[in-house]
Amino acid sequence: MSVMVLGTASHVGKSTMVAGLCRILRRRGISVAPFKSQNMSLNSWVTNDGGEIGIAQAMQAFAACIPPSVEMNPILLKPKGDQSSQIVLLGKPHHDVYAGDYYKVTDNLLTVALKAAETLKSRYGALVVEGAGGAAEVNLFDRDIANIGLARALRFPIILVADIERGGVFAQVYGTISLLPDDIRPLVKAVIVNKFRGDPALFSDGMRILEDLTGVPAIGLVPMTDVDIPSEDSLSLQDKTAKSAPVEIAVIHLPRISNFTDYEVLERYASVRYVKPGTPLTGFDAIILPGTKNTIEDLKEVIVSGTGDEIKNARAQGIPIIGICGGYQMLCERILDSGVESKEGEYQGLGLIPCTTTFSGYEKTTVQVTRTSSGHGPFLVKIASVSGYEIHMGTTCRGEIKEAFSGEGVVSEDGLLIGTYMHGLFTSPDVAAAFVAFLCERKGLAWTPPTQDKDPFDALADHIEAHVRIEEIIPFFSR
Repeated sequence: MSVMVLGTASHVGKSTMVAGLCRILRRRGISVAPFKSQNMSLNSWVTNDGGEIGIAQAMQAFAACIPPSVEMNPILLKPKGDQSSQIVLLGKPHHDVYAGDYYKVTDNLLTVALKAAETLKSRYGALVVEGAGGAAEVNLFDRDIANIGLARALRFPIILVADIERGGVFAQVYGTISLLPDDIRPLVKAVIVNKFRGDPALFSDGMRILEDLTGVPAIGLVPMTDVDIPSEDSLSLQDKTAKSAPVEIAVIHLPRISNFTDYEVLERYASVRYVKPGTPLTGFDAIILPGTKNTIEDLKEVIVSGTGDEIKNARAQGIPIIGICGGYQMLCERILDSGVESKEGEYQGLGLIPCTTTFSGYEKTTVQVTRTSSGHGPFLVKIASVSGYEIHMGTTCRGEIKEAFSGEGVVSEDGLLIGTYMHGLFTSPDVAAAFVAFLCERKGLAWTPPTQDKDPFDALADHIEAHVRIEEIIPFFSR
């Protein structure tokens, strides 16, 4: 048997709960795989065979101690910002679709998803399935392939997760269960209340009331915790607060920002602020232009808001600037688009590197890489090699400028301007620490990175086990 984890809303903690359960079950000798039929996220991962999936499912796979595969997230929707999304089907770009047209093809997509789930189940024995958003979106019941349609096909026991931090937890749980279709409601076997703050004893009556209202066991009250695993989607950005640290790094919060998980290790060491276009950039020790789902449209926003000029001024003042993926493309002199990213035409970039980016086809580069640093400049000299992944459309002609890494990227003569397609550059603690140490040295400061003694997935599993009656979940995997 397997379980399905549904939520009362988006951002209640389904992804981290699935990751925690995967590690808990793995530690008890139970082989499981994570599965999410449909995910909408701009934070993605590249599998060993070059497929693209949501980063949450990759992290859940690592929690389960198995390699990520495209079957774990067979349908990935990547919003483009014009009421359209790119459908990534079984790891490969399929086509762009407008929101109103997407639901015309969900029956076929559900068939693909169910086949992927069966493949995983035959390979690993059991699944921990994650729903999407809120489970009781009654207007979507007839075409929902991530919650109700999937639950109806799989018939797995359901664990419902609610978020008490946002208030209204009784209405969340009671309302969700009451609104579920008659054939799905009996599948709900447990409720977990997540993100609690304060003394859990003060909500003991609340847990009993939830059970009385719903007739479903309330098996866990999980306190809020800082989980050191990548965020699933942009909703997590609103929860971020910059820590007090010796150096401040600005990450430009582009409207279509993607893979901002690249900088979450840096957040351990530095004050990382996600600043929206138009925000002054004075006072920052470094600036990062991150990835984006639509380079040209976000480039326009950067220029119109004045952030482009701010970046140019920072460069003139010797502030380190790093462009990753779409941010790298923005740093170019010009971008040629045949209609892949935006309207066909030639667009002027920020002009900080003498390169041209060309979008000539719908093909996408998705590959894991390990590259050697060129060692050019005061930062790159501190790192030897780094592993990451590329997810991008378009190609960039490097010209005569020095390369940042073996066969890829660019670095200026002074080493303070770097462009690369390599996501994951800063997810290596060693590289992130080297970057912060470099920035501290520029300010005449000594700095030693903090140590992390425990695997974050074990820490998450320990936290959940301490507050959830796991013994009531284990039987779902022995039927």
